[in-house]
Amino acid sequence: MPRPSAPLLLTAAVLAASTLTACGGGSGNDPDVVKVSFKQSTDNKVRVMDTYLAAMKKEFEKAHPGKKVKLVPIKAPDSEYYTKLQQMLRSPRTAPDLVYEDTFLINSDITSGYLKPLDPYLDKWQDWGRFVDAAKDAAKGEDGKTYGVPDGTDTRGLWFNKDIFKKAGLPADWQPKDWDDLLETARTIKKKVPGVIPLNVYTGKPAGEMSAMQGFEMLLYGTGEDPLYDPGEKKWVAGSKGFKDSLKFVETVYKEKLGPDVSDALDPNIGTRTRGELLPEGKLAINLDGSWLPQDWIEGSGHEWPEWSKKLGLAHMPTQNGGAPGKVSMSGGWTWAIPAKAGNPDLAFEFIKTMQTKKNAQKWYVANSGIAVRKDVAEDPEYVKAQPGIKFFTDLVAHTHYRPAYPAYPKVSTAIQEAMEGVTTGDTSVAEAAKTYDEELDSLTNGEVVKK
Repeated sequence: MPRPSAPLLLTAAVLAASTLTACGGGSGNDPDVVKVSFKQSTDNKVRVMDTYLAAMKKEFEKAHPGKKVKLVPIKAPDSEYYTKLQQMLRSPRTAPDLVYEDTFLINSDITSGYLKPLDPYLDKWQDWGRFVDAAKDAAKGEDGKTYGVPDGTDTRGLWFNKDIFKKAGLPADWQPKDWDDLLETARTIKKKVPGVIPLNVYTGKPAGEMSAMQGFEMLLYGTGEDPLYDPGEKKWVAGSKGFKDSLKFVETVYKEKLGPDVSDALDPNIGTRTRGELLPEGKLAINLDGSWLPQDWIEGSGHEWPEWSKKLGLAHMPTQNGGAPGKVSMSGGWTWAIPAKAGNPDLAFEFIKTMQTKKNAQKWYVANSGIAVRKDVAEDPEYVKAQPGIKFFTDLVAHTHYRPAYPAYPKVSTAIQEAMEGVTTGDTSVAEAAKTYDEELDSLTNGEVVKK
């Protein structure tokens, strides 16, 4: 597809900025108003974050007489949210006082100068010592400073429909031992339970980071081969066998029609459809996805599905050949960050402190089906038993991997998504897709590449 001309890009940027200003991003710098921007679900029925923030706004305003919280939602799929957020951060006119930042993007925004280091605030905040180190590290820049306060983490595994498995003659305590076992299970379901999707693996550019992290990296980090980034060499990895093997798995899923129709797989709203329709309506047998899915099914979510814990089983994603440790997970998470151009940074940090009391943090972890990053919450028996599946996904933290949170990662992720899309549609072979990725990687990282 041809690139737009520079004037068109400029016009688009100006229009986008004016639209964001109109929706509340740039409402002036009233010293008594803190503007909070966050990702709003594209599913009109799901308002977990909206409900939580509304409660936090009420609590904050009661505790700070004369101060107001203005919520500035951005309703968009993940990839569009990141683009719109970065547009807002570029100008004091449109920059909110507080933003919700995915850990995969935070270093890119730090390097761009969009975020403010929080160390002066954190040094005086007693609760900061209660956060686990891994979560703290996810919000650090290469300069060693911290730019965000994490509000939870996540892990990933296999969700499966017990009714479909029963029809296919498969066990209710299913646990695949390797990739071949997983694919054979999907083939069995295709043969014995026609009309359902055997296996969903997110793929392609429209699904954005879901494809790279829930899909590709859950495969790559189970190969036992080279990861995306070599920390010893401090370089990105090209030419790895594991990369090609992971693409081959994706190709197999879609070539054998074990996954959703390609047009559905490449729908930007595939994640919303999976949680809100395919799983609850029994149209999908196995879903490679994250720990947070129940947030769409709990009471008040808009897609209430009280039977989900009885209808769905959980299995860990196996390694490629069943080698140690036998299971794999990826972890990410989100943080609250203060833009460099925020008008009221002090007030913004006071709002962070309100959200991150033990009581409020625990309320969010449960509502969002997240995994606690505060030690005092993780040790609370009420948290552990608050929702089915919490222990399963919390135990996966011991076997999890984190994305290489360097400034180049968002672009590397896009290149992975393009490679996945090529083998999903059948437009490119695994070898061609891997070769193109290696060439792009060299360009995207300024040659900081180690060849395998």
